[in-house]
Amino acid sequence: MFETIAWATDGSELADSALERVQELARIHGSEIVAVHANELLKGRFGGAPLLADEPDIRAKIEAQVTGLRSAGFDARLEVLSGGDDVARLIERAAEEAGADLVVVGTHGRGGVTATLLGSVARALCHTSRRPVLVVPPADRAEHSSDDSAQLTTA
Repeated sequence: MFETIAWATDGSELADSALERVQELARIHGSEIVAVHANELLKGRFGGAPLLADEPDIRAKIEAQVTGLRSAGFDARLEVLSGGDDVARLIERAAEEAGADLVVVGTHGRGGVTATLLGSVARALCHTSRRPVLVVPPADRAEHSSDDSAQLTTA
């Protein structure tokens, strides 16, 4: 069903936890995994520079993860897009170029005012993507949600 899965990653623990779901889906469907990293650039008078000071370290971590995926038998590659566009647009563009059938992204799971103030790449992807988006919450939130649902079904 999913020939190509785009895993949106910023090198964070949330993105790493979403990778577990990507591997499960890729194993089931025999999918190619495309790790998509959006290198947001801070535009200025003299061109663009990475918004994050530790961008080289983040990229090295993601490259190592892709190498690990290949070692585990997955067809995997890395796509890094740089630009002044917002991160969600960069991810969508990379997913489009990769021919992805699905985009997987981790989320903090914040809602309401917090999400409005801090922004949400996952939320923006859900609104702008032309392909399905799987949003993976943090593990502790997912466990809490399943505990709640178990209580609801037994009450």
